[in-house]
Amino acid sequence: MSKRFDEVDAVDQVSFAVGAGEVLGLLGPNGAGKTTLVKLLTTLLSIDSGTARVGGFDVSSEPGVVRRLIGLAGQAAAVDEKLTARENLELFGRLYHLPRGRRRARIGELIDRFDLRSFADRPASTYSGGQRRRLDIVVALIADPPALFLDEPTTGLDPRSRAEVWKSVRELAAEGTAIVLTTQYLEEADQLADHILVIDRGRSVAAGTPDQLKSQIGGDVLEIRVVDPGPVEALVAEIEGVAVDWDRRTVDIPITAGSEQSLDLLGALQAAGTTIEDFQLRRPTLDEVFLALTGDASTPGAEAAR
Repeated sequence: MSKRFDEVDAVDQVSFAVGAGEVLGLLGPNGAGKTTLVKLLTTLLSIDSGTARVGGFDVSSEPGVVRRLIGLAGQAAAVDEKLTARENLELFGRLYHLPRGRRRARIGELIDRFDLRSFADRPASTYSGGQRRRLDIVVALIADPPALFLDEPTTGLDPRSRAEVWKSVRELAAEGTAIVLTTQYLEEADQLADHILVIDRGRSVAAGTPDQLKSQIGGDVLEIRVVDPGPVEALVAEIEGVAVDWDRRTVDIPITAGSEQSLDLLGALQAAGTTIEDFQLRRPTLDEVFLALTGDASTPGAEAAR
């Protein structure tokens, strides 16, 4: 599907699919088009060209049905801070036209399931950032939607609050909810996403599992911390892609032949009298994948594409 604003292609022929119980991580720099994609799929913006379906229903021609099948937690919390968690859930249950009996049962179920009881009857204005964000996600679940859209759900949260949100996302996926998650936290996508779609300037630039994306920019890296990197650099000079950080006294060596190559290199360095303080064999991080695929995010029209 595609969406254009004036001269900016906010979304340009992007395609993907998310199955029940799967988490798709949408990654991209500021202005890449992540939020626009979510708005297109949740009927908040019209699709210029292409098609999208949720639960088999067309987003453009059957928006009313689609809205009943989805939950959305946007970047700005949708909860009313003057109301308690229980009252917010009651409000959204009514907006979804849930019958009273089902609504009350669903509210109790969600409060217990997501551990809201300790603050369920306090005004939302008294909540911590993590509690408010958790309520925002729970509100999006009031109608038990098979598809859930989370637009940067942990932005600004402390590590403990982020962990609480992560736990909720994992539980929902385990129960069969299809989840689209936009995030700028690479660790978050690595932890939660079954598949990742990287977009930049409105276009898809890569797609796959976290491991598949990491393998696209190279294999494992042997990172060695030494007393003096000079002799190490000379010993491994013939290996392509070696990177030396003189300030940190580390040498990164690309590994193409598995752990045996790493052991051989470490043995050769010790035999040459190199003092090794520490070493680790690691895969490329999603941060490295992200930078390799998207390059410089500060492009003209970026904010318009947001």
